[in-house]
Amino acid sequence: MTKSLALELLVPVWQRVLKRSSVNLEEDFFDAGGNPVLARELFAEVSRTCGQEVSPLMICQAPTILALAALLEHPKAFQLSPLVLLKPGSEKPPVFITHGIGGSMVDFFQLAREVQTPHPIYGLQAKGLDGVGEPLGSVEDMAEFNLDAIRQVQTRGPYYFIGYSLGGLVMLEVAQRLRESGEKIGLMAMIDSYPHARYLSRGQRLRLLARRARRRMSNMKQSTRGKDPHVSSELRLRTSANSLRDENADRPLGLSFAEAAERVREKTELAWASYRPRFYNGKIKFVRSAIRSFLPDDPVAIWSHLATEFETKTAPGDHVGMVATHFESLASVLAGYLFESFSQGLSSSTDGAK
Repeated sequence: MTKSLALELLVPVWQRVLKRSSVNLEEDFFDAGGNPVLARELFAEVSRTCGQEVSPLMICQAPTILALAALLEHPKAFQLSPLVLLKPGSEKPPVFITHGIGGSMVDFFQLAREVQTPHPIYGLQAKGLDGVGEPLGSVEDMAEFNLDAIRQVQTRGPYYFIGYSLGGLVMLEVAQRLRESGEKIGLMAMIDSYPHARYLSRGQRLRLLARRARRRMSNMKQSTRGKDPHVSSELRLRTSANSLRDENADRPLGLSFAEAAERVREKTELAWASYRPRFYNGKIKFVRSAIRSFLPDDPVAIWSHLATEFETKTAPGDHVGMVATHFESLASVLAGYLFESFSQGLSSSTDGAK
C-alpha cells in the first residue's frame, strides 16, 4: 500500500472514530480525544478497510495519521519495541511503568499524560505481543527483559518504577535486582498489585473465595440486564482481540494480534501463579482501588511484612476502572508519589555534596 493510499483510507476512519468533521494529519490520536477503547475500535476499522489485520499496538509508535500511513506502507516491517515513550519530559531521570495480565501500553497513554511531572514516562511492553517474540513464562524472566529495556535509556540509578497489577510484581523484581547490584531505587510504586491467591494466608484466601462467589452471582444477575460493569481488563482485551480474529479469519497472515495477545496472557497467568514475592528491603508505595471487586481487601496485611516500609493510598474505581475511567485521580496520586520521591532524591544529592 502506498503512503498516499493509506492517507486516503485513514482520514475518514479517524474522523468516524473520533466523531470529528476534520482531522490534522500530525495530531496525536490521544490528544485529539482518543482513548484505549477508541484505539482498538480505530484499528479494527483500519483492518477492515485495508483488508488485513493491523495491530492496535501500532498506535504506540504511530499515534498520528502521517506516522501510521508511513507504517502501513511496509506493515510487515513493524516491530514492537519493549520500550514506549508515553509522555515526553525535560528532566532526568525517567519514570518506568508496566501493565498487567491481558493489557498493553495502549491502556496507559491517558494515565501517563495526566501525571503532572517534568520527567519522561516510559511504558514497558510484554514480550510476544507483536506475534514475533516468544512470551516469557516467569516473573523473573519478565524482570530481566524489562531491565534490559530500561538500561537502553538509563544505566545508573536512582530508578523510579510504577507497576500495575501483575506489572507491580514484575517491577518489584526489577527493583530487587538493581538494589542487589548496589543501585538506588527512588520510587517503587504498585497499583492494585497482589501475589497469587496461593501465597495469601488461609483467612485471606477464604475471604477472596467468598468475594469471588458473590461477584459471580452479581455477574449472573447483570447478564440478564446488560453489560457487567466490573468485567476484568483481561476479558475486555480478549473480547476485543477475538473480535479482530473473527473479522480476519479469512486472511491468514501468520500469528495475529488476537493470537499473540492470548498466548501472552496464558503464559503471564502461569508466571503469576508460580511467583512468590521476596522481602523487599525498601519502601513500597501502594495505590489500592476503592471498589475491591474480586481482589484481596487489605494490601497492608499482605505487603507490610514483605517490605521495610509500606504506604498505601486509595484511588476511585475498581481494579479496571481506576486506570480506564478514573485515570485522572490515579494520576494525581502517582504525581504526588513522584514529587515526594524526586524531592527526597534531590535533598539527598544536596546533602551529599556538602
